[in-house]
Amino acid sequence: MVAEGIRSVMNTEKILEVLNLRKEYKNVVAVDDVSFSVRAGEIVGLLGPNGAGKTTTIDMILGIVEPSGGSVRIFGKDMARHRVEILSRVNFSAVYAHLPGNTTVAQNLFIFGLLYGVDRVRERVAALLREFDLEKLARVRTGFLSSGEQSRVHLAKAMLNEPCLLLMDEPTASIDPSDSDIIRRKIKSYAGQTGAAVVWTSHDMYEIEAVCDRVLFISHGRILMEGDPRALPAAYGKKNLEELFIAVAREPLSLEANT
Repeated sequence: MVAEGIRSVMNTEKILEVLNLRKEYKNVVAVDDVSFSVRAGEIVGLLGPNGAGKTTTIDMILGIVEPSGGSVRIFGKDMARHRVEILSRVNFSAVYAHLPGNTTVAQNLFIFGLLYGVDRVRERVAALLREFDLEKLARVRTGFLSSGEQSRVHLAKAMLNEPCLLLMDEPTASIDPSDSDIIRRKIKSYAGQTGAAVVWTSHDMYEIEAVCDRVLFISHGRILMEGDPRALPAAYGKKNLEELFIAVAREPLSLEANT
């Protein structure tokens, strides 16, 4: 069912197109003329220091924040005009998007399944509880879970509607290496098997190298560079992705590619 749903939007190779996106808050420019695309089956990392504009960009892609300029196209359609239709095939996971803590894991997934219009929602929830090793926690209130357990619930919620576009905003922040590895493996497998497009933000450069096909570095709301995370550091005279990240955070305007 997943593959069939995604093939239906595969007439265009670009699942996501961000075109000259801009967001201003009074006198502050949070995102400044950002353009990029994500192809089917591709995992793209959106990297940069805190305040660089990553989360604002994701919020505009989701339609949570209205752009000051530019546009977002998903499945070849304009987000502003086809928001309801598009969001039925999009999902996200973010550390700041807390699930209701007074409802159980199963209740949370069931409610979100209804919101996403998932067919045979009880069966889908049961399948996700098994897949993410949550069956023993199904009747536990989400607010009582550990950070690792909550991260698995967040990921299960993100998979409810079998999304063709998945947005992951620091999905492994504050959880242990074992749970982080589970999330990385499942998302990479999902994208590879179904052709879903994924946008992934993280401050863990090992994680980015492990999962991303391409990375975009953002600083002060603008994209400074992009490329293969395993090859890009050498192009800027850096030993690894972490060293390049630090350089972007401290001296973004001084970076020049080696020719």
